[in-house]
Amino acid sequence: AFTQVAMKAITYERYGPPKVMRVTEVPRPEPASGEVLIRVHAAEATKADCELRAFRFAVSWFWLPLRLAMGVFRPRKKILGTYFAGEVVELGAGVTRFSLGDEVYGGLGLRMGAYGEYVAVPEDSKIVAKPVNMSFPEAAAVPLGGLNALHFLRLVDVQPGESVLINGAGGGIGLHGVQIAKAMGAEVTAVDKSLKEALIRRTGADHFID
Repeated sequence: AFTQVAMKAITYERYGPPKVMRVTEVPRPEPASGEVLIRVHAAEATKADCELRAFRFAVSWFWLPLRLAMGVFRPRKKILGTYFAGEVVELGAGVTRFSLGDEVYGGLGLRMGAYGEYVAVPEDSKIVAKPVNMSFPEAAAVPLGGLNALHFLRLVDVQPGESVLINGAGGGIGLHGVQIAKAMGAEVTAVDKSLKEALIRRTGADHFID
């Protein structure tokens, strides 16, 4: 008889405070055709994870449609976690983009599951090779803040020599924003709490406002 391999994961069976989460054993996902199985080395715990776990959101208008999608009385998907870094350990049929042993990072979207030891995702998902000069935890922390910062700085079309002010520069998006704006050639003024000044200046800010 076929026995599915188990893995450990942080799961939750009901909405609520952090104590609803626990480490359990669940079936390890198997890569389907066109999918890769990734062993997760690091996952980013985000505000969105906390909001989904408690089902409390700063923006209330989408509460009902999201509840219908995610589970009315209890979560349909019991493993949270969207952003991760890990290693490809198994290939589904027809996979050509990745090889065994590839170190990758990226986002899972509403598939979630990064709080588990393994995730199976299509090879054309938002996953790319991990830079060799980054650790797994560092890479896992890039997609959320990095992609948001890059998106908005591209929207304003920053040009070399222009001045950019980044409010909340010590946050996940802000720290990436400072570095990306500097890479675009801008003079960057950062705004945040004084306790973050040293970190923000290390990322390249030209000026700091408490």
